[in-house]
Amino acid sequence: MAMPRLLATDLDGTLLRTDGTVSERTRRALDDALASGVVVVLVTGRPPHTLKKAAQAAGLSGLAVCSNGAIVYDLDRDEIVRHTPLPVESARGVILALRDAVPDVCFAFVRGTRFACEPAYHGIARAVDHADGFLDLAVLGDAIALADEAPTKLIARHATISADDLLTQVLGLELAGVEVTHSGAPFVELSAPSVTKAWALEAFCADLGISADEVVAFGDAPNDLPMLRWAGRGIAVANAHPAVLAAANEVALANDDDGVAIVVERLLRTRLDHQPGG
Repeated sequence: MAMPRLLATDLDGTLLRTDGTVSERTRRALDDALASGVVVVLVTGRPPHTLKKAAQAAGLSGLAVCSNGAIVYDLDRDEIVRHTPLPVESARGVILALRDAVPDVCFAFVRGTRFACEPAYHGIARAVDHADGFLDLAVLGDAIALADEAPTKLIARHATISADDLLTQVLGLELAGVEVTHSGAPFVELSAPSVTKAWALEAFCADLGISADEVVAFGDAPNDLPMLRWAGRGIAVANAHPAVLAAANEVALANDDDGVAIVVERLLRTRLDHQPGG
């Protein structure tokens, strides 16, 4: 494949190593891509305020897609430039439906850069599940009361049901007015209808006059599936979720083995080979 005009990459489990760092090889490959005129954009499930350090380590700036597409964030200005939350009535409807269908389910709310959750959620969550001290700063309360503000993402979790199994149960309810996924963390994430990484990336590319077939996207988790399917070439890293491995056009080496960097290096070599005199 020829060098694309845009590279879109997930962070955790894809661009970042398991320890959360960006390798020197990855940083160099992204620097070379940017120098060649390719747009590189982070597309992540993370809330915006947790991106700064990772973006700086990767040498990336400008706009990033956050919260599975619900937020577009300007890394340079430290500013949310677009926010598409889940409407209050939809959030409340989902909460009531899940409480009825899945006993002991508990909920949390991402609100831009803020976090709220039920005491039961707080009791089973680990600090590693939510970046930058979200749990320590959480506002606690009943989910219906907390849903008085439209959330960026509604999170559903269960103490004994895995994210994959809970996702299957939620999808089986065929809930209207909500987008459902998970990002590899031990919970299910619910957003406004049609809000996905692909939805936000498509709008981002349209503003730049870039078509889907000019995009290469990298990911590892179910929340990356819409983006990988939309892009001209969707690439999973070897450590990806089985559903992602099955859907990808190509499988790169794992995140700890610089899979993204190796693909970018190959694409850059292809571009050089096709230049006059190459």
